[in-house]
Amino acid sequence: QVQLVESGGGLVQPGGSLRLSCATSGFTFSSNAMSWYRQAPGKEREFVAVIGSAAHMTNYADSVKGRFTISRDNVKNTVYLQMNSLKPEDTAVYYCYKHGAGGSWGQGTQVTVSS
Repeated sequence: QVQLVESGGGLVQPGGSLRLSCATSGFTFSSNAMSWYRQAPGKEREFVAVIGSAAHMTNYADSVKGRFTISRDNVKNTVYLQMNSLKPEDTAVYYCYKHGAGGSWGQGTQVTVSS
């Protein structure tokens, strides 16, 4: 079955960096666009970034544009989110999402930006 497993979250100071990974299995990874979303306490889940199946297309929420970079490795079946210049408002649980039929979510990884 489809599995999405996020990792790489943690506690980081403002201005710091983290790299999230989402390892996948159970579907043809190279055929699906993938996204990252996040959900802060008391708020709705929001879009962060998307990458097309062949990585030719990427798009970002305005709030992270210029600071975050989404990428993918179609050999390792993994999607990444490089997060730089982190701000306290980036604190959230980050989820990866598989597009296409039977869209699926991972379990999430906590990112906390605090001094």
